[in-house]
Amino acid sequence: MSRNWELTERLAAEKKELELLNVEVETAALQNEYYRSDEYQELLARKYLDKKTKDEKMVVMPENSEGARNKRQTITKEVTEKDYSNFEKWMMYLFPDY
Repeated sequence: MSRNWELTERLAAEKKELELLNVEVETAALQNEYYRSDEYQELLARKYLDKKTKDEKMVVMPENSEGARNKRQTITKEVTEKDYSNFEKWMMYLFPDY
């Protein structure tokens, strides 16, 4: 009786493993299909080779000036310096428009 139960459990485990392997194979096949697609090839060309289509134009923006960088740092510093009481924190949590 126990041998029959052991074989049934083993069969169920093997079926689960087979189903998992089939899902993995299907996932790999879909992934390979995606990698062969034109969309993926275009994404790679844009990302690594700086390619563009015929209708697109590339705009090169200048680097931020030192003044612009410092302005952003002072704004974030002002926001983080404000200390709220526990009551104010709860009010802001419960009522975001507070």
